[in-house]
Amino acid sequence: MPGLLAAAAAVAAAFLVHGLLPALPAMTLAVVLGVLAANLPGASGWTAGRARPGLDFAGKHLMRGGIVLLGLKVSVMDVLDLGWPALVLIVAVVAASFGGTYAISRLFRLPPVTSLLVATGFSICGASAIGAMAAVRRIRHADTVLPVALVTLCGTLAIGVLPLLAHPLGLTAAVFGAWTGASVHDVGQVVATAQTAGTAALAIAVVVKLTRVLLLAPVAAVAGAHHRIGARAPGAADGSLSKMPPVVPLFVVGFVAMVVLRSTGWLSPVWLEAGATLQDILLGAALFGLGSAVRIRTLLHTGGQALLAALVSWLLIAVLGLAAAFLIAG
Repeated sequence: MPGLLAAAAAVAAAFLVHGLLPALPAMTLAVVLGVLAANLPGASGWTAGRARPGLDFAGKHLMRGGIVLLGLKVSVMDVLDLGWPALVLIVAVVAASFGGTYAISRLFRLPPVTSLLVATGFSICGASAIGAMAAVRRIRHADTVLPVALVTLCGTLAIGVLPLLAHPLGLTAAVFGAWTGASVHDVGQVVATAQTAGTAALAIAVVVKLTRVLLLAPVAAVAGAHHRIGARAPGAADGSLSKMPPVVPLFVVGFVAMVVLRSTGWLSPVWLEAGATLQDILLGAALFGLGSAVRIRTLLHTGGQALLAALVSWLLIAVLGLAAAFLIAG
């Protein structure tokens, strides 16, 4: 209970600051508050001790609830309105981003698990995708902390850098919006970045981004199937599937169900807004819980290579996204 109450207070504070400074996404603020709680004198001992069970619960279980409700933001009709060439391009960008980021992470000697989570978060939808992949592959909660920190850092970097490049690159509002949607990690970070170029940029950015989010389900399914095949392989732990998670976890099925429900058009704007608010609350609490496990001193000693890998990957995805944006909206 102490950890959950702390997460609730942090989410309230994040929303308050976001209301005063809309350019700062509430989800990013939640991670930052978690990192501060983990490293400020006095609070650090509390977050590592009495509050830890609740914070870990938020980082794992509330994250899954937020992923389910994320599906309410995705309408299949909006995605199809982009046209098949654009959809193929977005899928290609996600695939290239995933493969490229994983390869870069391994070149920088990051462990396979960390490389997988970083690639998932950078290519699809930030911390939500990391949480989904960790559940599918039965990756320890502690191993998600560094990837979440990296995806939050680079997504926040995009909010400041991409708008500065729009004019020198001669980008129209539509191209800038498509670039943002194709290359920025988290949905909130996409909104914060694209809105600097106006409503036209924001509209296409959100649709392109949500198309990437939609790929969370098939990527999770492929990862789950691969994990089960590995368990069957000779030399696997005991060859038994009894301890394995399903190919598609229940919360990913819930995500797909919410996408279908949104696409029917049955839900009124009031219900969609309520779902979006609850999703933000759940993900905000989860990200605070994950952020509260980040020890900056440890990160500086062990995360130097990871930071370099993340920055190179961020540059790769920005280039891929820009090329796709010119083809989608140029």
